[in-house]
Amino acid sequence: MTTLLFARHGQASFGQRNYDQLSELGAKQAACLGSQYTKAQRKIDAIVTGSLSRQQDSATHFLSAYQAGYPDAAQLQPTLIEGFNEFNHTDVFVKYNPEFSTEVGLLTAIASAPVPKVRLAELFNEAMLRWHSGDHDEEYLESWPQFNQRVQQALQHVVELTQHKQANTALIFTSGGVIAAITAHLLGQSSATAYSINRSLINTGVTSVVVKSTPSDTPPKLRLLSLNEHSHLYQQGQDLLTWH
Repeated sequence: MTTLLFARHGQASFGQRNYDQLSELGAKQAACLGSQYTKAQRKIDAIVTGSLSRQQDSATHFLSAYQAGYPDAAQLQPTLIEGFNEFNHTDVFVKYNPEFSTEVGLLTAIASAPVPKVRLAELFNEAMLRWHSGDHDEEYLESWPQFNQRVQQALQHVVELTQHKQANTALIFTSGGVIAAITAHLLGQSSATAYSINRSLINTGVTSVVVKSTPSDTPPKLRLLSLNEHSHLYQQGQDLLTWH
C-alpha cells in the first residue's frame, strides 16, 4: 500500500505582479510541515512537485527543515511532473473581463472598493465560476475539462512513479486546483464540488490518498484518506493559516 500526500504550496503573492513566488510566510509554512514530519518520524520516500516556482520552493523549504532532523533523507531529490501545475489563473481572469489583461484595467476595477483585495478576490471568484460552468470552454487556453484530464493523468503518473521506486509514501507539492480536482474525482463529484473544495484549501494543507494495488487491480485502486490536514501550522503557537 502506498500513501500519496498532496500538499498545497505555501502562501504565494496574491495580488502582486508575480504571483508565482512564495511569501516569507509561505516559506515558513513549508518549513513547519518539514519540522512536523521530522518530529513525527514520518518517513517520506519520494518528493514530487509541479514545475511552478511556488511549488518547487515549497519543496525546498520543506526539505531544508525535514533533512535537518532526518539526516537519512539527504538523498531525497524532487521529481518534476508538470501535470501538477495549476491552471492558468491569468487566462481565467482575462477571459472573464478582457480589461483585466492590463494592470491598469485591474486596478481601475478594484480602486474604488472599500477593501481592494477583497474586491479582487470577489472578481476572481466570479471568473472561476465562469470557467467551471462549461458554457465557455472553447474560449480558454485550457478549459476545466482539459485541466481535469491533465490532473488525472498526472495522478496516474505519480502512482506509476511510486510503484517503480517502491516508495511507501510520496509527498507531492502542487496547487489548490489540482488537489481539488483529484479529490472531486475520487469522490465522484462534479466540477462545482471541485471549486468548492479549492476555496477551502489551506496553504501547505495536506490531502492523503491511499493506493491499493494487487495483481487483480488494473488500474490500482485509489481512496481518499484525509483532506486539508494542517495541524503543523499551529506548532509554533501562532496562526499561520492562509488560503492564497
